[in-house]
Amino acid sequence: MIASLLAATLLAAAPVGPLNVVKSGNADVQKAANAPGATVQSLASIVEKFVDFEELARRALGEKAWTGLTPAQRKDFADTMTGLLRASYAQKAIGQAKADVKYGKESVQGNEATVDTQLTVKGDPVPVDYKLYRTSPKTDWRIYDVVTDEVSLVETYSGQFRKILQTKGFDGLLSTLKSKRAQLEKDNANTSAASVKASTGETTGAAPQVK
Repeated sequence: MIASLLAATLLAAAPVGPLNVVKSGNADVQKAANAPGATVQSLASIVEKFVDFEELARRALGEKAWTGLTPAQRKDFADTMTGLLRASYAQKAIGQAKADVKYGKESVQGNEATVDTQLTVKGDPVPVDYKLYRTSPKTDWRIYDVVTDEVSLVETYSGQFRKILQTKGFDGLLSTLKSKRAQLEKDNANTSAASVKASTGETTGAAPQVK
């Protein structure tokens, strides 16, 4: 009896596996996205519970460039990228609110994992793979990359960062990211305001597209 209770306690305390992290995360996002008056801001607070935007930013910048920054520069870069990424990720989540998701296999190698899924939007199937990591076997799994139709978010940003670093340096990269973040947040705020007007019966023009 004592042994079974101890086993149950240990199992209950064990971190959730990668597949279940992705499943529960997607379920929470779809629920929030389909709620009346869903906004990018409300989605962002849900998404950041299971997506590690700071880790995504660090990997996109590259270990060599990251270690060459001062603590203040790292914080500034991480904060800027986190704001940019959470707004962008949440905006896309709203657009995919009614997508059908099928889950494939879970692959784990040490503290890195991949979860394969297939997203069907308007009848078109799109493979979406989630990359996750954990700092130790006792910590939670967190998503740090999304590979859509073989296009990695981390690798895409990494390629863009390298080009800007070569021509403008780190300060130029940070300035560019801050401008993009400000524009995206402005567009999302306008979209949210338009949604509120629509829900109250007011007429409004088409919401701006965020690219």
